[in-house]
Amino acid sequence: MKEWTREERYRYLKDPQELQELYARITKSEFRQTFHNQPVTGLLNDPNGFVWYDNSWHLFYQWCPWGAVHGLKYWYHIVSKDLVSWKNLGVCLLPDQGDGYDNKGAYSGSALPIDDKLYLYYTGNHRDTDWTRHAYTCLARLGTDGWPEKYPLPLFGSHPSYTEHQRDPKIIKLPGKERYYIILGAQTMDKRGCILVYSSMDLQHGWELAGELKVPGFEELGDMWECPSIEHIGGKDVLLFCPQHVRLTGRGESRNHNGYIIGDMDWDTLIFTPEGQFHVLDFGFDSYAAACANNIQDADKAILIAWMGLPDVFYPTDDEEWSGCLTLPRELTIRGRRLIQRPLPELKKLREEELPLEKNASGCYPLPKAVEVELDCRKGDVRLKLFTKEDGSGGMAVQYQDDTKVISVDRSGMHTRFNISEGESRERILEHDLVHLRIYIDHSSIEIFVNDGDAVFTSRVFPTGQERYLHIEGDVFLHMWTLKPAVREHFLV
Repeated sequence: MKEWTREERYRYLKDPQELQELYARITKSEFRQTFHNQPVTGLLNDPNGFVWYDNSWHLFYQWCPWGAVHGLKYWYHIVSKDLVSWKNLGVCLLPDQGDGYDNKGAYSGSALPIDDKLYLYYTGNHRDTDWTRHAYTCLARLGTDGWPEKYPLPLFGSHPSYTEHQRDPKIIKLPGKERYYIILGAQTMDKRGCILVYSSMDLQHGWELAGELKVPGFEELGDMWECPSIEHIGGKDVLLFCPQHVRLTGRGESRNHNGYIIGDMDWDTLIFTPEGQFHVLDFGFDSYAAACANNIQDADKAILIAWMGLPDVFYPTDDEEWSGCLTLPRELTIRGRRLIQRPLPELKKLREEELPLEKNASGCYPLPKAVEVELDCRKGDVRLKLFTKEDGSGGMAVQYQDDTKVISVDRSGMHTRFNISEGESRERILEHDLVHLRIYIDHSSIEIFVNDGDAVFTSRVFPTGQERYLHIEGDVFLHMWTLKPAVREHFLV
């Protein structure tokens, strides 16, 4: 794997043609996706600024153009009418050259439309000449011409009572209130994760620290909380965030997580009162930095997209100098004490052809590279082996045990194994019998939705040319559809 110097990682992109040769090489990768958003070159990570604006869904993501490395970050801009088919618009936010407030990266944030303008709130990553970090919360305004106008000064800098780890502003406008809020992921001086709350009567001026969000009982959950959001869904408040550098039961050796707490938010006292425990948002191996769309105007649901990846790990395409993609959008609702994540109904537009169910001599079905698999499951144990060889050997095992109601995913049988130290199996105890699975497979990813959204397992996978079969044990009824491309692959920076 390439060793990157600081100069290489933080090199400023001056001309798109600097990337042309890299793009030509990357497009030949067998792991390029068909219906997931992915970077034209380099690295994609956090989704940013997810919002409905000007009759389209707008989404940005963190992008480092030079390779599979976290370095100088830009905001790359994509749009969609239906959250299924996407169009690349190219780079939107560029870090300043020289000594600007975001001279070493336009880091993650959110967006809010007001009238005919879209306001982008982001973290400016600044480094002094001695490489001392300073974090600033910055603002840009996007007009209908699609080009951002940066405000010359940041809204505020990092608060001195906390470490410099203060980032990922989420802009919040509460219905019926004139005041705006920004919440930031942060770290206390004694290395505990927390959330800072700023408020103002004006989007552009007068931001002041209102205080630290109190979440009773969760004061020791990790040493940094990234990508915070507070959503109001079905009459409940939901605190979503990513606690870092903490081990959780059932998550192997992974130390970076994405999860949520359901409860009640009091914006006057800045106390979030939990009604239960911290839940993992996704039970798979590779999901982080989930972002919910602003202003969808539906109090009963939210729409979420996450980075299909994790910090501080390696993926096989790193050697090809690209990495990362975004998950499919999910509809969030509340059922009982948990969030339910369903694939959007509009995703059925991707279906191209329903496949005939013809087994080979080993009892395996051919598995296309871009496919939707649906199984209605009757009472009893179920075992799937995805990405097996022609004789049914190897692959990723998805197993449900009826007596314990445990569903597990194990990718240790794949030829290409990676991030083994993080653990190669994940499991979830279901509240009810397994009755339904909907599985979306792309060239290098799999998303498994269980029981109409009761659980989801999202994972990157990198099957070889021989790992193209599906084997099923159990009483199930099967459908499979090939899926069409959703993002046209072309070079646009």
